[in-house]
Amino acid sequence: MSRWNDLRGARSGADYDSRWTAMEAAGESIHGEADLVSQLLESCGREPGASVLDAGCGTGRVAIELDRRGVSVVGVDLDPDMLAEARSKAPELCWLQEDLCDVDLGRQFDLIVMAGNVMIFVEPGAEAAVLSNMARHLAHGGLLLAGFQLGQVGQLSLGAYDRHCAAAGLTLVGRWATWERGEYRNGNYAVSLHRLGSGG
Repeated sequence: MSRWNDLRGARSGADYDSRWTAMEAAGESIHGEADLVSQLLESCGREPGASVLDAGCGTGRVAIELDRRGVSVVGVDLDPDMLAEARSKAPELCWLQEDLCDVDLGRQFDLIVMAGNVMIFVEPGAEAAVLSNMARHLAHGGLLLAGFQLGQVGQLSLGAYDRHCAAAGLTLVGRWATWERGEYRNGNYAVSLHRLGSGG
């Protein structure tokens, strides 16, 4: 289930990628998510050879960069056009068209990353199911990292997100305003880090 197709309009995968291409051409960093994932894996001693699920991978920007850094990565998305773009750029990687509510990959990961507002694009009411299923795909002590916009009426709140995470056995261990770990001060965007199980 997803609201993405309703919200993205007629944009193709290539159209979606054009923003990042322009930013990179202008000398801007486009790998804040991969940078943070790498830092977290290193800090908990899970590099090299760490495994990451890019849940809601879109056109593969994050997954491809993580692979370049030596991370074992799988990308999952519901949108066939976005996945077609990802496959065209990195056909050697594992790209799967699946729903995050019920995908069963038959394995667990050291870290799951949900960038690009994934949690506010899932079908309203499906958030708990998505987070429960993501927790099922985490190794013990594994990390769930998600960033999404806040503040729109009817949109997922941080309070609700944290409650769904807690119900799935995930404990909040960090929250920032940006992928560069800017201090969170109740703004309109948050990057949240949860760990499977209790403790830091």
